[in-house]
Amino acid sequence: MLSDPEVRGPHGTADPAHRTETAVQARIAELERRFGDPDDPANPLGSTALLAADEAGELPAAGERLLDDLVLNAEFVPEEFGGRLDRLDTLVRVMRQVFRRDVALGLGYGITSFMAAANVWTAGSEEQRRRLAGLLLSGSKVSVAYHELAHGNDFVRNEFRADPADGGFRLNGRKEVINNADRAAAYALFSRTDDSPGSRSHSVLFVERDQLDRERFAVLPRYPAVGVRGCRLSGLDFTDCPVPESTLVGARGQGVELALRSFQITRSAVPGMAVGALDTSLRTVVRFALGRKLYRGSVMEIPHASATLSGAFLDLLICDSLATVGTRAVHLLPDETSVYAAAVKYLVPKMLTDTMYDLSIVLGARFYVREGEFGLFQKHVRDLPVLSLGHAGSAACQATIIPQLSRLARRAWFSGDEAPASLFRPREGLPGLPFGDLALASGRDSLSASLVAAADSLPSGSPEELAVQALVMRMIDQLRQLQEDSLHLSPQDRTALASPASFALADRYAVFLAAASVLGVWRGAQGGDDPFLADPAWVAAALHRLALRLGQRPADLPPGCEGRVHEEVLRRFHERRSYDLYDTPLAG
Repeated sequence: MLSDPEVRGPHGTADPAHRTETAVQARIAELERRFGDPDDPANPLGSTALLAADEAGELPAAGERLLDDLVLNAEFVPEEFGGRLDRLDTLVRVMRQVFRRDVALGLGYGITSFMAAANVWTAGSEEQRRRLAGLLLSGSKVSVAYHELAHGNDFVRNEFRADPADGGFRLNGRKEVINNADRAAAYALFSRTDDSPGSRSHSVLFVERDQLDRERFAVLPRYPAVGVRGCRLSGLDFTDCPVPESTLVGARGQGVELALRSFQITRSAVPGMAVGALDTSLRTVVRFALGRKLYRGSVMEIPHASATLSGAFLDLLICDSLATVGTRAVHLLPDETSVYAAAVKYLVPKMLTDTMYDLSIVLGARFYVREGEFGLFQKHVRDLPVLSLGHAGSAACQATIIPQLSRLARRAWFSGDEAPASLFRPREGLPGLPFGDLALASGRDSLSASLVAAADSLPSGSPEELAVQALVMRMIDQLRQLQEDSLHLSPQDRTALASPASFALADRYAVFLAAASVLGVWRGAQGGDDPFLADPAWVAAALHRLALRLGQRPADLPPGCEGRVHEEVLRRFHERRSYDLYDTPLAG
């Protein structure tokens, strides 16, 4: 199991040591050790084997056996039901080690189960939660079924029906492009239970496969995929299939609300897991740049190549800062999480994909190779865009943000309270997951308030600190402009049918939240044990990149910024440490 003697007490009760950073690091180290050296061709979980499984369109069998042996599903089950889920940021850190090797394995083995489970943990009955925990802890898969191809992201128009009948419901219709539909032991089914228009027309049912009449239920053929080829994407087809009343999660008509609350958990968490894929890809390109000779020197000595690698490292830190703040906000600011989670799910996959493209330019022709040393890079390029698709895709996330902009502009920006300092300290303790406290919208934005409040207390002794100060003031000017533009949105532009200009405002706001997260993480690192995160060089460089992303033309950075970031890129490569906020030791 993925645990150590500290995790459980003598009577199976949760030991407080489980919550400590030491225990979390031990779990991650054990998972990384069991995965082994990715560059060893004889390793059944190395790059060679992962690429072979991808070519065959299968998840790596050795990977699934390993995760079964470690009872990885326990990461998706709250401690009160016998699992290890107590903190969302810890779940992200553990799953990041899986995504570092194979995005398809991360999605195909467990994240679909986690997405389904979030609905039950949020609103399920005690019996449903215990049944689900039992399935997951025994190694079973659970699928979440929102998607219908005819309606795409507009899942409120879904036609799959759960018609009330004596003692329960009768299921009719199809769910399509569902991960693990063919092997799941249970399904979270988003279903129409009322013909009336509006948000109370749908419900969620938690249906165990053993409850289904096999004559009235079928699994559809598998869909071939361009990315995440190993994921088993198929569908479900029901014809007048009866299920009991006990399958209803929460109340009838609560499906849309439940989905939006569950999305706050999954949107916050999944992008942070995918940061691991960029980490591996950056490491691959650094190795290439150091080893490839060109023009009487290494590729790393070419200024453009070196700058690209440093920029990719900064993008990774930006993504991790926003994702980490997003997951911690679920615990600390549950009434504000709706907009933060949508921003994480919108911006992080987009930045990861953009950065992979930047790295591919350094690789040149080797980017197209699908085997050998650079094959895994090409696989990650194909796999990562999948995170921006589906019911929680980029457009859906922007559509979550847009209706809240006017309210935030009126009530929150430049007038709200700061976020607690612990929001920005990744290794600090957290209260439990407040599944029942997540709000659909809020008029508060503590994260933005923290950046505004920081402007008056930033240090200004070094050139790097002065650069941070100037960039923060530029960001505040951007927030003022965003406030003005948001206040002038027409009623039509506050809906999912808004104009492109409204979607651009959501993009700008997500970038601003990333800047606030980066600044908060840097300030939180002061006096800590990570000298790099406490250094103003990286935060100045990260804020500079975000300003450019907003279309700004900030002043050039002090020369020390680029040198310090480049130095850290090389240190972590040679010492085999992760490129994220946690600087984790890696296998190999």
